[in-house]
Amino acid sequence: MESPATRRKRLATPTSAEAPAAPAARLRKAPAAAAEEPRRPRGRPRKTAEEVDDGNRRRKLMDGAAKLFLTKGFAATTTRDIAAAAGMHSGSPFYHFESKGALLHAVMNEGMVMALQSQQQALAALPPTATPREQLRVLIRHHFEILLGPRSGFIPVMLYEWRSLTPAQRKGIGRVKDAYEAAWMPTLEALSRQGALQAAPSVARLFLFGALNWAVQWFAPKGGKSLDELTAEALALFIREA
Repeated sequence: MESPATRRKRLATPTSAEAPAAPAARLRKAPAAAAEEPRRPRGRPRKTAEEVDDGNRRRKLMDGAAKLFLTKGFAATTTRDIAAAAGMHSGSPFYHFESKGALLHAVMNEGMVMALQSQQQALAALPPTATPREQLRVLIRHHFEILLGPRSGFIPVMLYEWRSLTPAQRKGIGRVKDAYEAAWMPTLEALSRQGALQAAPSVARLFLFGALNWAVQWFAPKGGKSLDELTAEALALFIREA
């Protein structure tokens, strides 16, 4: 028979089935690793549909304004005229431009920036072995595209409404214009060293731009010469044959 002391000892020692549960903290599983966040694409974020539409409306206002400034003049053109040309309400231009003068400045400035960028691209596309004559041909052909191509509306506006800008606006656009024209000088200087240029480079640049820019007055896209033909004749006018 089991003695009382032995029985007390047995009752005081829990069996494995009666062992107390482990603390909850020990049994709790480690939290699963957080799902990895998707990586953001590099570069600028894509424009939303609203931003694209907003940019399109702004472009329509600028294109319509350029045509009106050319046909009616800056002073005679009203913001109501500009809005109607773009198919918008009369107050819409002020959502994009603080004034008619700011719109005029945007037409000229953004046009010149676009022209400078596309000129740089045209020159960069030339092979390293391109001759100064070939470089000048590319410069003239590109300039005719700027003057007479589908995005040419800002050029005649610049020619006729330059004085409608504020002094600060003229200064800012003038810097872009100077950079555009300065890109011609290395080519003209190289032609001068070859004896192919028929005037001093700085004077030749002035004559070139004066003559080429005037094409906006007389060029007829239908039934007239192509831009390639105009380029060939302009090239022959200003430099001697090799």
